[in-house]
Order: sequence, then C-alpha cells, then structure tokens
Amino acid sequence: MHTGQAFSRLILGLWRIGDWGLSPAGVANLVQACLDLGIDTFDLADIYHDHACEALFGAALRTAPALRPRLRLITKCGIRLISPSRPQHRVKHYDTSREHLVASADHSLRALGVERLDLLLIHRPDPLMEADEVAAAFTALKEAGKVAAFGVSNFQPHQVDLLQSRLGEPLQAHQLEVSLGQTRALFDGTLDQAQRLRISPQAWSPLGGGRLLQALPESPLGRALTRLSGDLEATPEQVAIAWLLRHPARIHPVLGSGNPERLRRLAQAQSIQLDRQQWFQLLEAATGQEVP
Repeated sequence: MHTGQAFSRLILGLWRIGDWGLSPAGVANLVQACLDLGIDTFDLADIYHDHACEALFGAALRTAPALRPRLRLITKCGIRLISPSRPQHRVKHYDTSREHLVASADHSLRALGVERLDLLLIHRPDPLMEADEVAAAFTALKEAGKVAAFGVSNFQPHQVDLLQSRLGEPLQAHQLEVSLGQTRALFDGTLDQAQRLRISPQAWSPLGGGRLLQALPESPLGRALTRLSGDLEATPEQVAIAWLLRHPARIHPVLGSGNPERLRRLAQAQSIQLDRQQWFQLLEAATGQEVP
C-alpha cells in the first residue's frame, strides 16, 4: 500500500458493500474500475456489512494481489454493535480504550490481509474517551508499524481539540457528514478547524443519501441544481459533488456507489469549476435563506 502520500480526492466508501451482491472477484473488479478513474482510496469499518466488510475486501485482494500496492486503505473502529456475531454485546456502545483500539486494528489487518493501515479513524466520539489512553494506543500502533496515520469521524471541534492536545503528531483526517443536504459543518467550526489544523475532511453521504436527487425538481435546491447543471452541461449529482470540491478545506467526498458507470460520472465532477456566485446560489437554495 501507499503510505505517506495524499489520498485520492474521491474516496469509495464500502458501508453498503453488503447490498451490492458482489463476490470477492466482483469487488476486485470494482477496485480496478476505481483505480482506472484515479480513485485509489477505500473507506471501510470494522462494523460494516455486519462485521464482514473487511474480510470480503481482504478476500477480493487475495484474488488480485497485484492491486494491493496501489491502494490506500482507511478503516474505522470504536463502535460495538449488538449483533449475532458479537453475542457478548448487551447494548450498543462505544469503546476507545487502548485495549480495544489496538485489538480492532489487529483484527482489521488480519481481515484485510495487509501489514499496515494507511489511516485508522475513531468512528464516533466516545463520552468515556480518555484522551491519554487513545494517544497511547495510537503511539503503540504507529511504533509497531501497523498504522501510518490517525483521524476521527463525526467529532465536534472541541472533541478534536481534546484528542489533538494529547497527540505528538497531527490528526490527518476527519470524516463527517457534509453536503448540500447537511451544511452544519460549514457553520459550526468543523471545516474552519480542518483548515486551521490542515486535517483532511472526508464527506460521507455527499449526496445526502440520495435525498438530494429524489427532491428534483420539487424543492428549491432541486430546482437550483437542475438549472445550474444545464448551465454547466453536467448532471445535478455532478454539480452537488463539485460544490463540495469547491470548498477551501479540500473536502474528499466519500462515494457510496458500487456501479462503475455511476462512479465514472461522479468522477467527472472534478473537472467542474463552480464560480463563487454559483456556489452561494446553491448554498442559499440548500439553507432556504440568503447569507446574513
């Protein structure tokens, strides 16, 4: 795997991999299609696909081992779900103890069949998180050569600040929900903090879970996307992705499709340049009001 290099601007998220009905060979074909589009970064988590996502992706890599050196792999940990595969879990909860973080990383490495993760994220903020203990886990994993970089997911800015205050190296990424359907991160300090600390924001659900497209053309945002996509000779979903890419924090949209043709269309959003007024037209349509 690549290490010490930037992730591709677009990332393929695998939270829905269980819905795609792909065999390991089919996943490998999808990975190759992504590489052909310049997408070399893949986002997983220990809990995806009822804890089977990493194993399926690892099986795919075993069918095509030549792919492995070309990939950047992200995975997440820290959520314990109630599941038949985890009968010891009596309640859904979070666990950011050193023991669990190290054990989760080790499990991910075995499931994926790799020696090092490019990025490990804490999946959700844990009210019982002891920042010094998380820092100790990160240090142990880094010194053991098991993880190249660390980050968080769905944290508030003050929670990022707390964890960063205990770390000897910067957090590299923050995965969060941001889109034209969810603009909170633009105003609550999250993206400002990402710029200040040079943390890479990774936008999950960049199309609002499909709700942005379902609203076409009934909503003000849907009408604005339709109108602007005509002006730009693009599709509404391409414009919605381009809106994220225009932000100075350098947002990395995490795409959720297993369809290579749809991924090809979404990748074309990288060539769309929204000017400042077009960007604010979409923001106004999304929020329902002019900026103050």
